[in-house]
This record gives sequence, C-alpha cells and structure tokens, in this order.
Amino acid sequence: RKMSINCLRTAKAPLQTFAAVTSITRPRHSTSRLVSVFGRKSSSSFVTLRVVSSMAYEKELDAAKKAASLAARLCQKVQKALLQSDVQSKSDKSPVTVADYGSQAVVSLVLEKELTSELFSLVAEEDSGDLRKDGSQDTLERITKLVNDTLATEESFGGSTLSTNDLLRAIDCGTSEGGPVGRHWVLDPIDGTKGFLRGDQYAVALGLLEEGKVVLGVLACPNLPLASIAGNNNNNNNNNSSSNEIGCLFFATLGSGTYMQLLDSKSAPIRVQVSSVENPEEASFFESFEGAHSLHDLSSSIANKLGVKAPPVRIDSQAKYGALSRGDGAIYLRFPHKGYREKIWDHVAGAIVVTEAGGIVTDAGGKPLDFSKGKYLDLDTGIIVANEKLMPLLLKAVRDSIAEQDNASSL
Repeated sequence: RKMSINCLRTAKAPLQTFAAVTSITRPRHSTSRLVSVFGRKSSSSFVTLRVVSSMAYEKELDAAKKAASLAARLCQKVQKALLQSDVQSKSDKSPVTVADYGSQAVVSLVLEKELTSELFSLVAEEDSGDLRKDGSQDTLERITKLVNDTLATEESFGGSTLSTNDLLRAIDCGTSEGGPVGRHWVLDPIDGTKGFLRGDQYAVALGLLEEGKVVLGVLACPNLPLASIAGNNNNNNNNNSSSNEIGCLFFATLGSGTYMQLLDSKSAPIRVQVSSVENPEEASFFESFEGAHSLHDLSSSIANKLGVKAPPVRIDSQAKYGALSRGDGAIYLRFPHKGYREKIWDHVAGAIVVTEAGGIVTDAGGKPLDFSKGKYLDLDTGIIVANEKLMPLLLKAVRDSIAEQDNASSL
C-alpha cells in the first residue's frame, strides 16, 4: 500500500511539555519527577517556576532514537557498498549524496509516523531541488528503493511503499527555517561527509529545539567503537574498554543526563559523564580531521599555552561530541576559517549530549551557543568545549592565542 506523508514545513506549536506552577506542590495523581528548575519570574505577589519532567520528552526521545538508528542503518549499507567498490568510485560524491537524501527522508518519515498527534517542523541540510532536475531520475529511484528497503526492516512500516514523489515530499519536510518560537527538530542526515567517503567517522545528528533552546539530542555514530578512542586516561565511565564492538548511540534530554548504548541493539544504555581531568597537562583534545574545517595552527597554540602534552585526536563529525561526553578526551576546539558560518545542525545534538554529561559548550568568547536565530549560529571566532574545571583556563588560553594571532597578522 502507498504511504501518505503529511508534515508541516513551519510549525509554531505551543509548548506542551513545560508546566508553569505556583508552588512545588503537585497534585497527588502526578507521577512526574521534577529534575530541573530552569526559569523564574517573580513579582511581589507570586513566583512562577517553570519545571521540566524527566519523562516530558519520552515519546520524542523514542521517536528520535528510532529515526536516527534507521537512518544510520541506511548509511551503513551505502558506505559498505562504497568501500567494496573500486578506487575511482571512492572519489565520487554520489554515494554520500544518495545516503544524505535517504537518511533525511527516513528521519522525516519516522518522526511523522511516531509523532502523529503533533505538528512538526524540521530544519535539515537537504532539499529536493537537485533531485527534481532533468537527469536525476536514476538517482531518485535509487534513493527511493534504498529508503523502502530500510523501512521494510522496521515492523511498524510493514507493507508501506514510497513512490518517488513521496520521497521528494519527505525530503522537503526539512525546509523549515527554525527560529525562537515553537518546536523545531534539527537534523544533519550525514554529519562528516568526508569521513563517510573515507570509510571513517560520521554521525546522524538529530536534536529538538523548544522556544530556541535545545531540549533533546541523539547522535548515531555507526563507526565509533564502544571502547574509548583516546585511551582511558581521561575516561571516568564504566564502558567496557576491552570491547571491540563498533557503533554507538548517544542520547540526552534536558535535565536527565546523557546515555550511550550499542547502536542497533537492545542493550541497556549506560549513563556517561565528561572527563573529570582538572590539570590541562593531563588532558587530551579533539579537533576536526579536515584542516579546511578548523584552524589547526590556532588549536596547537592554545594547547601549548595550556601545557597539553598529548597530540590532538582528529576525527570527523559530531562523533567528537559523543566521545567527549563519555570522557575519551577533555577538550574540543573548533575554529573555522574566516567567513565560514556555522550551521545549527552541526552542533545542536552534540551540544546537549555534552552539556547533559556535565560539559560546557561555548563560543570563543565564553558565550553559550544560541540556536534561536534560524539556520545559522552567530559566533565569536569558534566553538570550545571542556569540563567546568578546565573551561576558565581554556578561555584564557583561547583569548591569548587569538590576540597573538591578530597581532602577528597586523604586522
């Protein structure tokens, strides 16, 4: 049977998971546990507390985990075929194009199916413009078959078949602009496309914004080992370091912590925390694999000022955020080349995965990332991540290194 697709391209749904109360007392029938008091408005006559329940995003989290896991399954199939092909085709960008569109379509369709009672807005990297052009029919049919094959592995989609037009509409569900009002899902269908093409790290990154704030994040990292990727000197979690299993799913909701489990399995998730390292000499740091994505010289200067002795760990994608959340490293530095504007889908999911694990994510000036301005982030120079103990030292090293670099360029 055919699959119907109904998504809202721009949704300004009211907040439904936050409760405004005038006291901490709750009705006896309420089973929700208060875990975070995150806003306060006071006057001479009353105080209103805004509270979030640890169960408030249960339905959304289940949907997001299913969507990201299925999309990762599709990407794994494409990457496996890519790595088995001849050398010439590995420099061809068409495999990542197919996986990018397919991943976005899968996430869109799963969210629409799982959250049927809600209007949903999706801010995502792709639209169907190129697939609608002359000469794209073969690619479009290939993506459609790939999505149908992937959805067929999920019982809840049994018997449903997408047409090419269905696929185009599913992809175009991701054309929302986001913003400060309402609820917006944010997706990078394949974060780390160069890593994907090399057979290395990439991630399906899905987050949820509510009134411009990140409240949920899921990172599916198909090639990330369950064990630490940077030794265990910074890792204070209980994940089995001797495990040779590959593929991690990280997830976090506001006020409830960050968890990791083996991707595409029913294994019990474990709660993770960022590194507790306080001495920067003992810290290791992550940066982008590609020099085009970050100024490695600036990162090296900062590391030298901090006294960091370990060489940088360079990996692609928001898998870095996931690895940081479980303590594989202690610091992440990202300084794009001048003129580059960061997109929100490159950081939304990763940011909450790290902050709920006890980390801090700011721009180079120490300001929190603001995801309420649409598709782009307005940043001071770059993005830095560390634990609470290291952040003041890191901010000073960043300021000093940037000042030195500016002075040198003005000479």
